Amino acid sequence: GTMSYGVSKLLIGFVFCLGLILVVVGGAELFTGNNLIVMAWANGKVKTRALLRNWTIVYVGNFIGSIVSALLVYFSKQYTFGAGSIGKVALGIANSKVVLDFGQAVALGVLCNVLVCLAVWLTFSARSTIDKIAAVIFPVTAFVAAGFEHSVANMFLIPIGLLIKNFDPAFAATTGLDLANLTWRAFFIDNLLPVTIGNIIGGSIFVAATYWAIFLRQSDIQH
Repeated sequence: GTMSYGVSKLLIGFVFCLGLILVVVGGAELFTGNNLIVMAWANGKVKTRALLRNWTIVYVGNFIGSIVSALLVYFSKQYTFGAGSIGKVALGIANSKVVLDFGQAVALGVLCNVLVCLAVWLTFSARSTIDKIAAVIFPVTAFVAAGFEHSVANMFLIPIGLLIKNFDPAFAATTGLDLANLTWRAFFIDNLLPVTIGNIIGGSIFVAATYWAIFLRQSDIQH
């Protein structure tokens, strides 16, 4: 409430970088980053079945992890910290995400995963942990600050809002927000579905397939 929109979004984006840093440095699996596997698929190194198997398992794993995290955060009552300001922001974020138009959500998902996959792509040139962290910071900060949509992040951000709304209605009422649109159906159909489609297009086509066409396909033609 004291900072401008741009500055607050920039700071949120900077903090959000921790997520991909933990994935890259810790050796975890992230569905959106794994869209880069399309490069190996296009080069004949990975079969279609193996690609889809990886995406399915990682997507489900990311979803389970996100829901468990949301439940833990809810039961910790962390949303009541700061005189309830955290919970109000959480509800506001969740509510704003489920009212996006389908096409808008797809486009925001495309833009998001272009930056996420570019962040992962940049880490391939890293020679140290600090290199990897530095490579992640700017692209991830940019996508969050710009308001783009990340399917895996939304697997946490919207459910935590839903948990607060459904299981602590007294708190939700104190925020003064109209939460009529914040439902599980809206989460799955109006946000997660189109954002996932956009993420796949952005990471698979705009980054993986494009870099394959520029570097690997050109190499094959020269040989």
